[in-house]
Amino acid sequence: MNDDLFSGLNPAQQRAVQAVDGPVLVLAGPGSGKTRVLTHRVAYLIRALQIDPYQILAVTFTNKAAREMKQRLVQLVGEEAAYALTVGTFHSLCARFLRRDSVHLGRERDFVIYDSDDQERLMRRVVRELNLDEKKYAPRAMLSRISSAKNELVGPAEYARLNHTYLDEIVARCYERYQHLLRQSNALDFDDLLVEMVHLFDQHPAVLAHYQRRYAYLLVDEYQDTNRAQYMLVKHLAAQRHNLFAVGDNDQSIYGWRGADIRNILQFEQDYPNAQVILLEQNYRSTQAILDTAQAVLAGGGQQKHRKHLWTENGAGATVSLHEGYDQDAEATFVAEEIARLVASGEVSYGDCAVMYRVNAQSRALEETFMQHGLRYQIIGGTRFYERKEIRDVIAYLRLVANPYDDSALTRILNWPGRGIGDRSEAELIRWANELGVPLYQALREIEVGTSPFAARTRTALLGFLATLDQILTMRATLPLDDLFDAMIGRLAVREVLLKEYDPEEAEDRWRNVQELRNVISNYIHLPIEAQLPTFLEDVALVADVDKLDAKADAVTCITLHQAKGLEYPVVFLVGLEEGLLPHSRALAEREQVEEERRLLYVGMTRARQRLYLCYAFRRATFGRFIVTTRTRFLADIPKELLTQPHKRPATPPTAQTSMLTSRSRIITTPPATPAPPSSITFAPGQAVVHPMFGEGVVVSSRLIENDEEVTVMFADKERRLLASFAKLEHHAG
Repeated sequence: MNDDLFSGLNPAQQRAVQAVDGPVLVLAGPGSGKTRVLTHRVAYLIRALQIDPYQILAVTFTNKAAREMKQRLVQLVGEEAAYALTVGTFHSLCARFLRRDSVHLGRERDFVIYDSDDQERLMRRVVRELNLDEKKYAPRAMLSRISSAKNELVGPAEYARLNHTYLDEIVARCYERYQHLLRQSNALDFDDLLVEMVHLFDQHPAVLAHYQRRYAYLLVDEYQDTNRAQYMLVKHLAAQRHNLFAVGDNDQSIYGWRGADIRNILQFEQDYPNAQVILLEQNYRSTQAILDTAQAVLAGGGQQKHRKHLWTENGAGATVSLHEGYDQDAEATFVAEEIARLVASGEVSYGDCAVMYRVNAQSRALEETFMQHGLRYQIIGGTRFYERKEIRDVIAYLRLVANPYDDSALTRILNWPGRGIGDRSEAELIRWANELGVPLYQALREIEVGTSPFAARTRTALLGFLATLDQILTMRATLPLDDLFDAMIGRLAVREVLLKEYDPEEAEDRWRNVQELRNVISNYIHLPIEAQLPTFLEDVALVADVDKLDAKADAVTCITLHQAKGLEYPVVFLVGLEEGLLPHSRALAEREQVEEERRLLYVGMTRARQRLYLCYAFRRATFGRFIVTTRTRFLADIPKELLTQPHKRPATPPTAQTSMLTSRSRIITTPPATPAPPSSITFAPGQAVVHPMFGEGVVVSSRLIENDEEVTVMFADKERRLLASFAKLEHHAG
């Protein structure tokens, strides 16, 4: 009657399902069916060994994974047994256990759990109570440091003892006061759920013994992602019987930056010397070509114990493609045109395709290019580029430079960067402007020259904002847009503000987004100064006004590599495979961080089922300046015979030095009096051409669009799309 438990399982999976007694470590390669193994092992315990489901505890990392496990088990063991199991995330299980036993720690059982908003409000109170500068010691940054300490089971007193800088002293004071106020409110934050459970087990052996008796069999998914607190919880629960079934993959450990400790899985056999180790190496997702290429990247990190050798019965499949674009726009154009080609051929749909990148700022070039090509897309787990807070804030300042009477833009950044103008002061300013019948900017001017209803402190803050705005306004008439942007960003100290408002990792990502906006601005500097800012703002408004796509729509997925873990797509493009992006510049100082970046690339590669494209750019814009890049060191570990490189930029770029750039689908140039639309394609890929302004170039592609021929040409400085009827493009013999 239990034959169905093993149907469809390969020999390694069957061994894992039947490995019952003692510690077991299952090293499950990507696409190797680990969820199937977990659920079938639970079913085997219940159906074949008659284990009471009440004695089984399964720990997952997401609520979604817990729900899916329960649903699968309902099919395998029935609803009654499935719901008698204890299945959940570390946090949900600890919350449940603490409701029962927190009295042993002197806490009430009806504690509340603070979410991130609650935490930030409480930390803001702490910062104010300690008379700290909220702009210098941003609540979110303080919380990030405290969370890292809690994950390592470091309390306020130990934190103060171990850390010696002035900032550490400030964090320690905030930490202590924050915990006091949490306790006073009978509240726990998410990290406290783990910490308090470890304390409970440490300080009350009888309570620990109760849980050890109840849970004879313990299963933990994604073991490589456990932090110190989670590791200690598992170790306590498994200490008596050692019936620990840990499933994970050291090759997919990519969350070190948020506390995950790869040593937990690497040292499993030291913690449990009699452990069985089972490797799941048969892959059910990808082709062998993709697996061989991904494993070559891993092998470049050196030998390690229990190295998996993934194989599949899916066939060899298409060779992995390597593509070099001239810059990030050419890279995005290649991705868009290749997706369009695959969809047009009927091989795939838009929803079958995903583009993955290391940092969110890389999505900007993709978004704009996809819109040019009319491709449906969606940003997963993030915000569209022009909807990101830091981008909207900076653009609000630019809108005020163009029109200081833009009340919507003014209220957005009245207190950004923070200058002590709260909601009450803003409401009073709006009320007073309405009373005067003038825009807010004029109302600020009235404060400067006459009486106003504001208290002295608020008046000073409002006039300080006005002075900053007026200083930026005076620059507009004489500075080109790129210089104006640089001066404005410097005057506002945007990078410093971001570092104060966010933890270093998030601040750096947001600063990269601001740099990417600067790259966009460089596309407008060829216009007359008076036209640069209005044209830029007009184009941004058109881009930013695109409605959000339905998550279920047939659309290309744009996603960061970290967010892509656990997902899979028939076609995957990995873009920006360059030093400084992958591995990220922040990782270069530490070998282990570089190796985590290697694993991140491996995770991205193994998301692909049928086709994989590895893309990088010859040069990339950073804060308005083009820098010649170095392709990632990880590509050097892939044997040449595993890659095909059908698309190459011109070996010798033309010598044109003109910096005139295009903006989205529009080429700004002077049209002839009577353009004559072509009726057929006249330019072909590979042809040498010459343009009166851009110089010599090579045709990349050409297509008919709206009764005209759109020609994509690689010039010396970048790739451009030109309309043949306007561009005065000529064939070049040389």
